[in-house]
Amino acid sequence: MLRAIRIIKRANGLILIGALTASYLHQAHYLATLGAGMFAWIVPAVFDLAMLSMLTITQTTGMAVDAKRAAMKILVVVVTISAAVNFAAPGPLGLRAIFALVVGLVAGVEWVAAKIRPDFAAIEEREVSVITEVRPGRKLDPEVARARAAKAAETRRAKQAAREAEDAARAQAARVRAARAAERARVRAAKDELDQFFDQERAVVGAHRAT
Repeated sequence: MLRAIRIIKRANGLILIGALTASYLHQAHYLATLGAGMFAWIVPAVFDLAMLSMLTITQTTGMAVDAKRAAMKILVVVVTISAAVNFAAPGPLGLRAIFALVVGLVAGVEWVAAKIRPDFAAIEEREVSVITEVRPGRKLDPEVARARAAKAAETRRAKQAAREAEDAARAQAARVRAARAAERARVRAAKDELDQFFDQERAVVGAHRAT
């Protein structure tokens, strides 16, 4: 079960990266065609990072209730705007709807990922039944079986907590890498914009000198 949970979380992470990448590039391309310049690459990144931040707040155990409520309100606004931009882009209606739904997929995947956890009570109950019936002729005392199952469950909880901490650290590192990548994209876009401007200026100056 724990192995299945780890596989599912990794798959959710890949889905999240793919959905965010598709949404980001689609929005950036659309805004670029509207003449937004380098801001076409900055604004979608800001919205995607805000979405991830709000989702993290709403799904973090122990977070203040008012913080979760505020984050949920902001999340609704961010998802709505991002989906609207994706839907407003030119193209067939079906394609526009798919890109709009991708934004909802990001929120849904993060919400489900935060809910994934083992049911230790069910695992313990199953272990008790298995241990007591493993040898029909020599049944283990139910109390001993429960004690062993409880000890095994405690060990699993400790391992699961360690894995969750490791997964959280990896997720944080992934968010940092995504933010850095967005910043690099913004810098490249700004540099390209400046290079284009200076090229045009040089062309104008050259034409003026030629005359």
